[in-house]
Amino acid sequence: MTDATNPNDTPKLTNRRYKEGENVWEWGDLESKIFQQDTTYKCPTYVTKTPPCQGSCPSGHEIRGWLAIARGMDKPPVEGMSWQEYAFDRMVAANPFPSSMGRVCPAPCESGCNRNEVDDFVGINAVEQYVGDYAIDNKLGLGKPGEFTGKKVAVIGGGPAGLTAAVFLRLYGHGVAIFDNHDELGGMMRFGIPGYRTPRDMLDAEIGRVIDMGVEVRTNTMVGKDVTIEELEEHFDAVFWAIGAQKGRPLPIPGFDAENCLSGVDFLDAFNQGWVKSTAQKIVVVGGGDTSIDVASVARRLGHITTKNPVDHDEHQVLGYTAHDVAGTLRREGVRATLTTLFPIEQMTAAEHEREDALREGVDIRGGVMPLEVIKDDKGAVKALKMAECKMEGPKPVPVEGTEFEIECDMVISAIGQMGEFDGIDEMDNSNGFIGIDAVYRVKGKDMHFAGGDIVRPHLLTTAIGHGRIAAETINDFFKGEARDKRPKVDVHHFNLLNELHQRELEPGEYDHTQTRGTDDGEWAVHNYEDRSATQIIPHDELFKAHFSYEERMKRGEVHVSAEQVMGNFDERITAISEEEAIKEGNRCMSCGMCFECDNCVIYCPQDAVHRVKKDERAVGRYVYTDYDACIGCHICMDVCPSGYIKMGLGE
Repeated sequence: MTDATNPNDTPKLTNRRYKEGENVWEWGDLESKIFQQDTTYKCPTYVTKTPPCQGSCPSGHEIRGWLAIARGMDKPPVEGMSWQEYAFDRMVAANPFPSSMGRVCPAPCESGCNRNEVDDFVGINAVEQYVGDYAIDNKLGLGKPGEFTGKKVAVIGGGPAGLTAAVFLRLYGHGVAIFDNHDELGGMMRFGIPGYRTPRDMLDAEIGRVIDMGVEVRTNTMVGKDVTIEELEEHFDAVFWAIGAQKGRPLPIPGFDAENCLSGVDFLDAFNQGWVKSTAQKIVVVGGGDTSIDVASVARRLGHITTKNPVDHDEHQVLGYTAHDVAGTLRREGVRATLTTLFPIEQMTAAEHEREDALREGVDIRGGVMPLEVIKDDKGAVKALKMAECKMEGPKPVPVEGTEFEIECDMVISAIGQMGEFDGIDEMDNSNGFIGIDAVYRVKGKDMHFAGGDIVRPHLLTTAIGHGRIAAETINDFFKGEARDKRPKVDVHHFNLLNELHQRELEPGEYDHTQTRGTDDGEWAVHNYEDRSATQIIPHDELFKAHFSYEERMKRGEVHVSAEQVMGNFDERITAISEEEAIKEGNRCMSCGMCFECDNCVIYCPQDAVHRVKKDERAVGRYVYTDYDACIGCHICMDVCPSGYIKMGLGE
């Protein structure tokens, strides 16, 4: 909040764990308990939970982990390795496309960030883009494939889901062949998003890393036409369907069968392949947002973030902002483009800065209107789109009587939804235009078949990446005869303390199975540590937020193009942050659910019971230990832990 008496109007923090008059110590006087107690059945326990950024990331990034690397807390385990390379390795353990996703992902992680309750979210996308670009510039790879298992997987579709599945299947040691009907791989990243949002040299570099892992690529190959399902089943041990939702939904109005009516997906695909040579000069794009499920459904389970800060890419945006990308691309072609949406302009699902860019570049946006009919001329060509003002009754638009009007145009583009194309593979259609799967991405009723990405649920590019990673794990389990029927409640890439200790050569010794009382002195145990990350997300009210002072976010620059300059301008719009700024953003991370070595518990313990671990024995998550002979269970270490890593457990 701001202080009216502050001449600079600088935000001043008011975070307090307890309000005036509140006393959580219902069982007696705090002072007497601290200074007179000599025994306790409570003791500090170190509990890691999933931070909300990771919990709301559809690709499953271990965001807290690579921000800890950026801030310098988690040092590279190999001498001479840069922090950027270490952070990149942590990123691609879940998402092989950090440079791309750092640019186009609408960042539900930032909307869910607990730092929103303090000042402003951490610039996660900006750090991701910086590290992703560093990896390209320094030609970093995705890791060494596992030893060949003898199993081969056909991946149908070379978009984000298929490419991601290929990466993880190769890491498991399985052979992979990608079939794609285009002459280049990339899917929606290449053919659904214009180059000024996903620069092609950057995209080529990230896809090239996938191919370098030994992935066979068969482009210009349509499954169902050039290759049959039976042939796939004969030559491969599993099939992963990642064909995307390549068929746009037509407007459900009379006249949309006219020659110059098409879908936004078809338009962008044709444009990105260099086929668009339109003579149309007045075009109406109907949409205003993307065609898939609101990404807020991903973050809805968090529920505890009450402060909404404007993000660089709004969480309502999905895939490539289809309607906006179509309108913007047309404007760059010198076309008069009108974008219509059912909602009032201020309630559009598009991010505010996207709306502003479109308006600045000359796109005419009309909100609160719905299409009624495509008006044709004597030759059957489009001459206008009849529309009316509308009101929303739930998800259904209702026209307002007497408000009808026409927009003169010679092309109408529908960007209202997508579905799958099943020519030659009808048996895969679940009758709704998609492929039906179970909870672990197996195709229902189809042994050895799996699916992910937009063909199972149109959503974010990063969602498709998450599908590919999880499906690869399911296929690997299938090959081993260990197929599961459900996934973890919080299904993301988690911190693993044993792996951390192993890479530092600090793992516990072997247990000799001698019965003893307690584990605090046992070198064969990880004492008083609990991992709840697969089931719990840590809310902001478990953090000691008053520890954090106001720090302004390092915002990326944006190149704004006017209507006069837009013609033929396909330069990238986002300016990357610097290394120094990336480190600063890493330092802004509150490390929710994980110790970040602030020393509060050491400083504030009245019994001198909490101590730092010896330097040569430290690792992430193993920075302090408790002398349980001195601990009286007063809770102070838990109360002053900024990250919520310390909980009180039962013990002696």
